[in-house]
Amino acid sequence: MRNLRRRPMRRGYFEDLPSVSRIAAVFFGLMLSLACTHGRHPDHVVLISIDGFRPDFYQDTTWPAPMIQQMAQEGAQATAVRGVFPSVTYPSHTTMITGAVPRRHGIFYNTPFEPEGQTGRWYWHTSAIRVPTLWDAVREAGLKSASISWPASVGGPIDWNIPEFWSLEPDVSALDAIRSVTRPPELFAEVMREATGPFTDADFEDRLLRDDRIGVAAAYLLEQYRPSLLTVHLIAVDYFQHQSGRDAPMVRQAVTTADRAVRTIVEAAERSGIQSRTAFIVTGDHGFVDRDKLVAPNVWLVEAGMMEARRDRGDWRAAFHRTGGSVFLHLRHPEDREAVVEVRALLARLPSETQRLFRVIERDELDRVGADPVVPLALSAVPGTSFSASFRPPAVREATGGNHGHFPDLPQVHTGFVGWGVGFRSGAVVSSMGIEDMAPLIAELLEIPFDAPDGVSPKNLLAVQD
Repeated sequence: MRNLRRRPMRRGYFEDLPSVSRIAAVFFGLMLSLACTHGRHPDHVVLISIDGFRPDFYQDTTWPAPMIQQMAQEGAQATAVRGVFPSVTYPSHTTMITGAVPRRHGIFYNTPFEPEGQTGRWYWHTSAIRVPTLWDAVREAGLKSASISWPASVGGPIDWNIPEFWSLEPDVSALDAIRSVTRPPELFAEVMREATGPFTDADFEDRLLRDDRIGVAAAYLLEQYRPSLLTVHLIAVDYFQHQSGRDAPMVRQAVTTADRAVRTIVEAAERSGIQSRTAFIVTGDHGFVDRDKLVAPNVWLVEAGMMEARRDRGDWRAAFHRTGGSVFLHLRHPEDREAVVEVRALLARLPSETQRLFRVIERDELDRVGADPVVPLALSAVPGTSFSASFRPPAVREATGGNHGHFPDLPQVHTGFVGWGVGFRSGAVVSSMGIEDMAPLIAELLEIPFDAPDGVSPKNLLAVQD
């Protein structure tokens, strides 16, 4: 078994190469570019999701993403990718892997609404997904899959799986939590031994180092096991946009790190001799919106006597469930329509300057975008504003950083798409597509049966559609 840890990571395709190797690399790149234009299907698809990925990262060359920008220039791309509602990580990634909107797949938020108060639990487990996934389709076709750090993947039908997971128990470390759900159980230790070197909990909390090591681990899985489908989730770009907003220096560092992780995975395909049979997709779950205000609508419900200022909400009738740039109204008793009337009246009585900070999303709009089917309404923040789960005053306060979760018609929360390698039409550009279109696109590339309830494979992106 190869020991990738002892192999120094290359800084680029053409650095430190002798001239003959450079010529060979140029020739190989030309052959891959040609492969993008003819109708052969790939044997392998690598789906890399960069959390908080924005189209300007590959459209604007001032962003430090040379690998991703090269892929966009040589392959196919989308001007923008429309998300789901709420435009947050777990519903979006589940839509990406199922071709279904949240109303169908059942992952409505990052964290399920818990009537007796939020415990911190997330939708970690694939068992919560109500529709078939691409991983199911790959297995049913007799093929293999691998995944690292993918949301809602614990217990999924994946042959080599290191999921995104953490424990709510204070005495369980982050690494022990991940080890407990990794399958096969020895895989985490194998990846550290053969590829990344030892992890510590401190390493795991360093988002840039974590993305670097996820890239190396994904490269190892691709090179060692050669799965037909590899799904990878990188997190640092999202983290630093939350902390500092869309264009902060640390966001640029995070984009550099993500780009390096993509290059590391591409180079693993090259080393293992499968690059000429591999398609790469770089995409994301949502964009980002800068904010200067934070709104806590549960403060209004407490003041109206509809819930108590307690973590368990006390004797509550209505509560808003926060998802960053949006909140969703939940009722203790779904038949309590009078509570909805009272909430509408409460919102209508707010000062006009407060009402301008959000818009009400009615049930017909929620149905149109496939959001949680049980809520009577939601609020979506305007640019510059996001929501807080707090139930203590003030209801409106100043804030910094960035957020997402808004209604998906807001351009700032759109994500991006780059397709590169075998099967993609070189130079193809689609003006718009949806996250729900990823799964049928990948199924078409791999030539496997898959019924995507809400997505379609976009026309003109693939050479294999000729």
